[in-house]
Amino acid sequence: MFENFSEKAIIGTLLLIGWELFAVLTIFNVVMKTRSAAGAWGWSMAVLALPFIAVPLYWLFGRNNFNGYVERLREGRKANEEVFRELRNTLRRYDAKLEGESARYGGVLEKLGMNSFTKDNEICLLIDGEETFTEIFAAIKAAETYVLVEFFIIKDDGLGNRFRELLEKKSCEGVAVYLLYDEIGCHALPKWYTESLRERGVKVRRFHSTQGPSNRFQVNFRNHRKIVVVDGRIGFVGGHNVGDEYLGLSERFGKWRDTHVRLVGPAVLSLQLVFLSDYYWASREVPELNWRTVTPGDGSGCGAGESLVLILPTAPVGMIESSTVFFLNAITRARRRIWIASPYFVTDETIHSVLQMAALRGVDVRIMIPGRPDKWVPWLATFSCLPELRSAGVRIFRYQEGFLHQKVIVVDDALASVGTANFDNRSLRLNFEVSAVSTCPNFARRVAAMLEDDFTHCKEAEGSDYTKSPWWFQILVRIARLFSPIL
Repeated sequence: MFENFSEKAIIGTLLLIGWELFAVLTIFNVVMKTRSAAGAWGWSMAVLALPFIAVPLYWLFGRNNFNGYVERLREGRKANEEVFRELRNTLRRYDAKLEGESARYGGVLEKLGMNSFTKDNEICLLIDGEETFTEIFAAIKAAETYVLVEFFIIKDDGLGNRFRELLEKKSCEGVAVYLLYDEIGCHALPKWYTESLRERGVKVRRFHSTQGPSNRFQVNFRNHRKIVVVDGRIGFVGGHNVGDEYLGLSERFGKWRDTHVRLVGPAVLSLQLVFLSDYYWASREVPELNWRTVTPGDGSGCGAGESLVLILPTAPVGMIESSTVFFLNAITRARRRIWIASPYFVTDETIHSVLQMAALRGVDVRIMIPGRPDKWVPWLATFSCLPELRSAGVRIFRYQEGFLHQKVIVVDDALASVGTANFDNRSLRLNFEVSAVSTCPNFARRVAAMLEDDFTHCKEAEGSDYTKSPWWFQILVRIARLFSPIL
């Protein structure tokens, strides 16, 4: 019995020593790779205090740099040099020369996205699910050669199955259909759904964020992009996923307030390149696509041939937090107004400080967020920043008519953006996102008019919503705030 006890004690001791060594290795990784000193201290203290809990949490949720993506893209471009040369030559003819206000707001973004604003685009607002999917379905039905589809969430429901049936139909007609989905966002999608698509010739791929040895256990990254491109001629991007709630059919939320845009022109090729990059990561394949652009015709009522548009992909793949810099640039450049609509508003002190600074210098700063939660933790965390923002003059509005899910920014009458990025740390640091940004005053005014109408369905929040709330609610808010780095 004593001998058995000794063997168990030795094994237990060796396991404990091994785990402690792993904890030391984890702290070394934290110190070397965590971007901020505060984050490095936080994770290090957590590992020292609670190694059995903090170590697995760090390796699952702690990293904010997605390994291998850039290297794979370089590999793909080198292997398909002729394709990318054709794309560069095509887009170069449509490079826009930024002048005046466009240069003031857009110059940083071109460097950030390593891409240029293009001219001769049409960009149309699609301000609800019915309009968005009517346009998407019509474009897919008219497809002649291929359809590219990328969504964070696809659901097995009414809209999801209509979408699946349409993709299968086009594939059976001989149109090449490529579907890319995020496996975490689509965790509830049944296997038969994707198998049915594959059986009818649709090329289905999951993004596979855990691909590669260093990403094996890292489940914190998401491909949050929503892209549709048809024949390289028409593109869609924005906040909608594929599900009945995006049509306002949810019993829980009712009306679903979201925004997409439809693009025609050279910007579509830039959007197509974003899809191609993600598809290559997932499949190591380069589909044969159209890299010759078309310019819009007259009479659309959407600024045909006038709009300067930049497709801005952001991702956790480099030394620059591109999504953070995008927001900071927009806020600090604003002179008259900056209006932001986002379903989640959980950011750090840097974002809060520049919002306060903008309000203090007289900019009309408005943040529109949901009045009711779809996720309780980020919704609660929002309350913690109300007093400090309101004290500087930042106005926060809670949307009352259903659920607000749009991701929209308008700065003065000079810049507007519609895309997939939320105003939270996950979109800023952990997600693959994409936005359509325009520096055309006409488009900015259309976006502003849309948000003006949305504000009429909001209730303005006050700092007292938090400071005068019950003690137990304030505790829940502070606890929720602790999770903001991974929300």
